[in-house]
Amino acid sequence: MTNALQISVVICTYNRSVYIKDAMESLYNQTLPRNAYEVIIVNNNSTDNTQQVCETYIASHGDADFYYFNELKQGASFARNTGAAHAHSPLLCFMDDDAIADKDYLERIVRFFEEHPDAGGLGGRIIPRYIPREPKWMSHYVSSLVGYFHYSPGVSIFSANKYPLESNMIIRKTDFDAINGFNPALPGVVGTLRIGGEGKDFFFRLKELGHTIYYDPAIRVQHVVEVPKLTREYM
Repeated sequence: MTNALQISVVICTYNRSVYIKDAMESLYNQTLPRNAYEVIIVNNNSTDNTQQVCETYIASHGDADFYYFNELKQGASFARNTGAAHAHSPLLCFMDDDAIADKDYLERIVRFFEEHPDAGGLGGRIIPRYIPREPKWMSHYVSSLVGYFHYSPGVSIFSANKYPLESNMIIRKTDFDAINGFNPALPGVVGTLRIGGEGKDFFFRLKELGHTIYYDPAIRVQHVVEVPKLTREYM
């Protein structure tokens, strides 16, 4: 870690040992110099071998700033806040544990905030990565239910009641601290229970600071969608 640090990526993970390595690999192979970013993995009580996968990967990639932590309080809000507390850069980027970032993902984010000093937050495009393949019945009307997110064809400002998805969002660290991060009363997924709305609550509080929240479709991640799980009950 050096004074050149520009952005911290926080990945909160729960039982994604099959995919977490791909997420880390996509962040390791970025066009942004490795001394300009850090990756913070927060394990939220996984019962699979997530810890072993993460620690093995970090040990074998010592030329990058990857860090591993545990958060015992169950819920994405707790885990994200823990990751942010360990961050040392002016920008906080949140990405999912089953996502793959474009190679220029972090470089584009850093450049965006340099070119848009009024930006208080930023969201990007999320493209489903169907496993094993996209179902024939998938359509534009259904894809949003499985994580597809594309707000506009070009750089734009989110309207008053719209906001980025937490799986591809960026905020200045000072603003994250100013609104005390994510609300623990809205923890997200807790076992089979979902107490959601944490992203909406987060960005509405951020907007109260008077900041502009942008969308840039060129800041992209792919997000795993396991097709066998897309049952009628799930949808």
